[in-house]
Amino acid sequence: MKKILVIHGPNLNLLGKREPDVYGNVTIEEINTALKARAKELKLSLEAVQSNHEGEIVDLIGKVGKKYSAIIINPAAYTHTSVAIRDALQAIKTPAVEVHLSNIYAREEFRRHSLTAPACRGQISGFGKNSYLLALEAVLDLLED
Repeated sequence: MKKILVIHGPNLNLLGKREPDVYGNVTIEEINTALKARAKELKLSLEAVQSNHEGEIVDLIGKVGKKYSAIIINPAAYTHTSVAIRDALQAIKTPAVEVHLSNIYAREEFRRHSLTAPACRGQISGFGKNSYLLALEAVLDLLED
């Protein structure tokens, strides 16, 4: 069974309380539950982790190896600042899909540039919780190709 790693970046543990006008009322637990249910339907295994620490995210990516078939990553604020996460994604052969709950291109100017997206196979943003579910479908397609 192919295993997918979901990495939630900084402050995503605050979903449901943090800026509901931007991120909605969904919690990280609700996202993870929906992802695991859909992964099971797709005959995939899924592990989700959240970290507020850039180095920990870099370490997670670096340890992907043969344990995971693909990554779904929401780098959150690190999207716009982290060369380290970008370099880690570029260093591995495991395909990654970048995800954002909000449409980063409709937000503040500084959020409209992703340093990490070029190191990923694609990016999905603006669909709330469904961004993650769409990414899971995209990952499945990548793995089947």
